[in-house]
Amino acid sequence: MNDASDELDPELEGVIDEIQTAGIPPWYSLSVESARRLEDEVFSAGSGPEMRSVRDLRIDGPGGDLPIRVYRPPAERPSTLVFYHGGGWTLGTLDSADDICRELAARAECLVLSVDYRLAPEHPFPAAVDDAYAALEWAANYADSLSGDPDRLGVAGTSAGGNLAAATALRARDSGANGPDLDGQFLLYPMTDRSFDRDSYREHGDGPLLTENGVRWFWDQYLRSPVDERNPFATVLRAPDLSGVAPTTVVTAGHDVLRDEGAAYAEKLSDHGVPTEHDHYPTLTHGFFSMTDDVERADEAMGALAENVRSRLA
Repeated sequence: MNDASDELDPELEGVIDEIQTAGIPPWYSLSVESARRLEDEVFSAGSGPEMRSVRDLRIDGPGGDLPIRVYRPPAERPSTLVFYHGGGWTLGTLDSADDICRELAARAECLVLSVDYRLAPEHPFPAAVDDAYAALEWAANYADSLSGDPDRLGVAGTSAGGNLAAATALRARDSGANGPDLDGQFLLYPMTDRSFDRDSYREHGDGPLLTENGVRWFWDQYLRSPVDERNPFATVLRAPDLSGVAPTTVVTAGHDVLRDEGAAYAEKLSDHGVPTEHDHYPTLTHGFFSMTDDVERADEAMGALAENVRSRLA
């Protein structure tokens, strides 16, 4: 598989031009509070497929009440997918991931539980990892009360949420027979390592949509000290042993600074005996699953992902 980048998709290029014309400053140039407001403004617009029901709930989390949003599709007793939004562990809300969650619930016919985990820098690592795992445990115990099937269970996430999904899968494996039994993990342009010397950073460090400076800023918000950088629940690519984790799908984009670390994680999973599928889209950028309404190739990728989720959680 060619993991490099081809010429940028012309429909996606048009979307990027609109964003740039709107004059949106880089996240790292703003205060955290302003960056959060702007991220919500940019990504919370739009809609998605109608659900049988959408419910906002709160469960007991390690830091107190943990908000989740439950998307129930029309399917009877659907599989269960716990979803973690992106935003560099610093930005993002249930609303900013609403469109992706609706698409996954409808197309993959799964009950989606979107997790509003605690954000850095107020709550640095490992708060988000603890929340992510608590939500998975809750899903394993109570999805049936929402008409979902807890015996067909997966985790998914975009960007930093992909990192949390991977860390959660590692933690589920380490919990052994006492932990949730995961059938799949779906890592969508995930952050897997704090390292900036890969080709994808040299080629796409100035973006589009995600820059090297932005990634560095996110890691600085998330980690408490350089010691955390060596923790495999933070930098999952550095985990010494990935054997036994849930079967995995990794999705990468050609025009993305995170491209190579996502591909490296897929390769390491495969090397450690984990059934792994790596789906690479050389003409797309970071964040493309939020653009299915405007970019045909992104819509096709969402369809392929949904089919993959449906198959792994069958």
